[in-house]
Amino acid sequence: MSERPTYTPFHPRWYRPPVSTWWWLKRPSSRAFILRELSSIFVAWFVVFFLLLVAAVGRGEAAYQEFLRWATNPGSVLINLVSLLFVVFHAVTWFNLAPRAMVVHIRGKRVPGKLIAASNYGAWVVTSILVAWIILAGSR
Repeated sequence: MSERPTYTPFHPRWYRPPVSTWWWLKRPSSRAFILRELSSIFVAWFVVFFLLLVAAVGRGEAAYQEFLRWATNPGSVLINLVSLLFVVFHAVTWFNLAPRAMVVHIRGKRVPGKLIAASNYGAWVVTSILVAWIILAGSR
């Protein structure tokens, strides 16, 4: 069993200032960090929602129609709209952070951070257009 350390004049207690539970509300960068971490829950929800959709399609027309009835429930629509906002926030903050997290060199020169962020946004736009085209072409 471990005993609690005893403090003597030669081993004073360290000063640890009290930290509020709401410390992260004081700075915008801390708020963005916490909200980005929180957004991971909503990203996970989108993955689960998509997997449920794929499973319903795999079980046939009746299961797919039942999934659609469930997905159009106001509660499901609300959680998906909130999730969409958090997923967009997650993507935007990550794209803005990417130049600090990813150092790219071409021919011995560092690629500017704005170019890295712009390439991420460009890939996002191209992918979104491609997905929209596939969905709209399939609905005709």
